[in-house]
Amino acid sequence: MEFLTGKHLRQSMVAVILGGGRGTRLFPLTHFRSKPAVPVAGKYRLIDVTVSNCIHSGLRNIFVLTQFNSASLNRHVSNTYRFDQFTDGFVEILAAEQTHETENWFQGTADAVRKSLRHILNTNPEYILIMSGDTIYRMDLGKVLEQHLRDEAEITVCCGMVGEDRASSLGLVSVDAQSRITEFHEKPPPEELHAHRADPGLMRRWDMDDPARPYLASMGTYLFHRDVLLEMLNDMENEDFGRQLIPNAISRRRVHAHLFAGYWEDIGTIRSFFDSTLDLVSDQPKFDFYDPQSPVFTRARTLPSSAMDDAILNRVLVAEGCIIRRAEVHNSVIGIRSVIGDGSRLENVVMMGADYYDDDRQYRDHDNIGLGVGRDVIVRNAIIDKNARIGDGVRILNEAGVQNGESSHHWVRDGIVIIPKDATIPPGTVL
Repeated sequence: MEFLTGKHLRQSMVAVILGGGRGTRLFPLTHFRSKPAVPVAGKYRLIDVTVSNCIHSGLRNIFVLTQFNSASLNRHVSNTYRFDQFTDGFVEILAAEQTHETENWFQGTADAVRKSLRHILNTNPEYILIMSGDTIYRMDLGKVLEQHLRDEAEITVCCGMVGEDRASSLGLVSVDAQSRITEFHEKPPPEELHAHRADPGLMRRWDMDDPARPYLASMGTYLFHRDVLLEMLNDMENEDFGRQLIPNAISRRRVHAHLFAGYWEDIGTIRSFFDSTLDLVSDQPKFDFYDPQSPVFTRARTLPSSAMDDAILNRVLVAEGCIIRRAEVHNSVIGIRSVIGDGSRLENVVMMGADYYDDDRQYRDHDNIGLGVGRDVIVRNAIIDKNARIGDGVRILNEAGVQNGESSHHWVRDGIVIIPKDATIPPGTVL
């Protein structure tokens, strides 16, 4: 993919990445972190995908708006994105703050931008690009600007096709033959979905007709002319882009759709996170982290190579710094600094790894249960969050077929067992 990296794009646009709300549907992965900070693909964070899209598109004035559980995200962004002194650009965190003008925290996505405007406008942008920080996709943002100018649009909404399973959790869009948006319905209930199907004839014109994905949905990426955004934000009723601002703008402004035919996944639920992560080990993953033309950037770590001793691995992605001893791992993603002990077997597992290695004190403080997976452990269809300690002989199989539940040291969501961050599972436990 060849990205537009022109000087005009860099100087005329600023990107504002939304750090997400409480992330309740992705809980417990969002118990201690915001959605964009959730680890993905063994070594990345979700926000790395969005920031990398900006960098490859030549867009390097980037703000990240945060509010809930923001410490982990702030730390990752600060440690990762540092442009050199000869490069014009920044990735800057804007945390929710109380000011003389308001003592309230962010009330929605549009309100978050409104309360951050004094910082955003300091860059004197002509165009403001609002983006979600928890979506997996690869997009040339220069083409969004090109179409925006060609259509003489005041607002451009990036849109893609989705199926029945995702439609109710997104904003659904209707367009005319000039790609102008005529209707916008935020998260319609399942019983109303059929009325919002995209016109197959129109979709065929843009080679986007797909019977398995009959709905055209907003990707949560919006390009505004600065003055238009300021005017819309002056209306204090516009607290959220999807619920109020975009629907209100359709009858008053030239709002067009940028139709995106590539892969994109909104990581909104445990199931979507689990499935999209395990897809990375398939023969032809839908999203390619190995694209040499547009790699995904993340924090550089000085970790050793992973070590495997008499291990069996099949369809496995292993990040750096791992130790796997005489274990079997199938169809799984193994994150940085993961340790898997002798005789253990993992199948369909997303293991996020660890932030550190054990030292003698840490090991003693956890009743001699080491970081990672111990010996003779069996895990199937599960997510093991960072810094978890799983004792010898543990069985995590959900043999009862529980769909949703929780205990003192684990959760089940959509039939997937989640071992939360920093959890310790005693030896011999059966989940």
